[in-house]
Amino acid sequence: MTSPSTTTRGPICPRPLLRRADDTWVSLDGIWEFAVDRAALWVHPTEVAWTHKILVPFAPETERSGIGEKSYFAACWYRRTIDLPRTDAGERLFLRFGAVDYAATVWIDGVHVAVHEGGYTPFSIEIPPQLRAGGSVEVVVRALDDPHDLAKPRGKQDWQEHPHSIWYPRTTGIWQTVWLERVPAVHIAYLRWTSNLFRWEIGFSATIAGPVPPTVALRLRLSSRERLLAEDHYVCTHNEIHRRIPLSDPGIDDARNELLWCPGSPNLLDAEIELLGPDGRVVDALRSYTALRTIGVNRDQILLNGRPIRLRMVLDQGYWPETGMTPPDEGALRRDVELVLAMGFNGVRKHQKIEDPRYHYWADRLGLLVWEEMPSAYRFNTRSVQALTHEWMQVLTRDSSHPCIVAWVPFNESWGVPNLPDNPFERHYVTALYHLTRTLDPNRPVVGNDGWESVATDIVGIHDYDCDPARMLRRYQAPNVRHNLYERERFGGRELVLGNFQEFVHPVVLSEFGGIALSPDRHATWGYSRSNNAGELERRLHALFEVVRAQDILAGYCYTQFADTYQEANGLLHADRTPKVPLERIAVLNGLGPPTPHDDHGQQGQEV
Repeated sequence: MTSPSTTTRGPICPRPLLRRADDTWVSLDGIWEFAVDRAALWVHPTEVAWTHKILVPFAPETERSGIGEKSYFAACWYRRTIDLPRTDAGERLFLRFGAVDYAATVWIDGVHVAVHEGGYTPFSIEIPPQLRAGGSVEVVVRALDDPHDLAKPRGKQDWQEHPHSIWYPRTTGIWQTVWLERVPAVHIAYLRWTSNLFRWEIGFSATIAGPVPPTVALRLRLSSRERLLAEDHYVCTHNEIHRRIPLSDPGIDDARNELLWCPGSPNLLDAEIELLGPDGRVVDALRSYTALRTIGVNRDQILLNGRPIRLRMVLDQGYWPETGMTPPDEGALRRDVELVLAMGFNGVRKHQKIEDPRYHYWADRLGLLVWEEMPSAYRFNTRSVQALTHEWMQVLTRDSSHPCIVAWVPFNESWGVPNLPDNPFERHYVTALYHLTRTLDPNRPVVGNDGWESVATDIVGIHDYDCDPARMLRRYQAPNVRHNLYERERFGGRELVLGNFQEFVHPVVLSEFGGIALSPDRHATWGYSRSNNAGELERRLHALFEVVRAQDILAGYCYTQFADTYQEANGLLHADRTPKVPLERIAVLNGLGPPTPHDDHGQQGQEV
């Protein structure tokens, strides 16, 4: 097996599904003035004592940022004077933030212009013409992020001062790209793609911003490997457009497979979109992409493009040693996707993090399935319900067009809903978010509460860190195994499902297992079990994977984890992404070698 690539094809647009010409946007990453506001006492830029410089977009807790502040602080401030690009008459200019944790307030030239809440989702601010007259503006950002607040979605960010157990350093402030983008007065602000294999068609929706003339039109071209598939022209009667684009069905599988997206054959359909003014002149032009791909469940099977597929996933926390949740360079996200594929996995469970859209771009491009999981809050109250629901809806809006995403996971291990068995209000909350997710995106399965205590779900996830393969074999091959798992087993001391287990004839995925640590520092690191050397780790992995792969009850599995993360040393890779076991030998564990009898069942050529 070849080593993963370490190069990219140049900078990727921060919004890869909505790309205009390269000269329409400019990155603002780089050196900003910075100040820590430990007790969140300052409320206006004029009060701030600017004492430091920071490298954006790295969080101040990281070494790469140049700050490395590890202790508690409730807020921080950023300031930078920005030279504005020249704009043509009528063009609009937007300041865009990929993510600022947690609540951001923005001033431009001393004018308060925006507030955004949610540490994992993007927001944009228009710089009005009156502030652009001088050719430059001063931007100030305040990030409020109470380290003790357990009611906000925070994922793996520790509330204790130093990382403990499975929680990691906090992330405060700007941690994704900041950029400026020029757009026409009337422009396409949002796109959404869906696909339907039964009708062999692509669904397309667009939102148009600005004063839409009554005769504006949209022209759309879809192509595959430069072969034109469809070219359509739509008249826009208002600021939204929704269309179905029928494609010519090749009819036979060999020809169909040239268009379908799946691991091993990630065929993307390139889209060129133009907005036409009343005179037929192009007023906005952008590029995007989509795919013919469906994902669903049928009783105990997961179906990709209508055929059973077994998920071979690895849990990925999405942290790097010196840069935290932010990738260290442009190519790091691609390298992570390539490493997962090189180890023989066909998917990742992105754990307690909403990843940068550019990660999804590479997963789309290279063919990696993704479970997307909402970072948890750790209290159940009105504020936590409102905050998590609001941010989760923004996540669904941002990411629902990525073909790589094959499941939504709003809750993990009852975090934020700790009394599910006894509290009907918490059960209503989980059930409501499951149905809300299915309402906003009916095209993907939803894992209502991954790990245990399923209330409403399309897939039953199990977190089982038993380190004894023989005991796991007995558990998953017990007579009447589904009844045994639902009624008798207590994973993490919890029931697997709540309610009538006979209603849960769903696919079962072992969505966390393994967690075998290997680290020379046995005192400052931990795992769910430990190996003494690489040879022992490989032997234990082989025994564990052999048992898991052989179980017919399992529609998939997810090994913990991709790479060591701070004190948690149970990765298949070290934190710097060097492998503990050669990549090709890990791929053999996943069945890319001598197969077990189960591996040939129902795969239909869809494996990597």
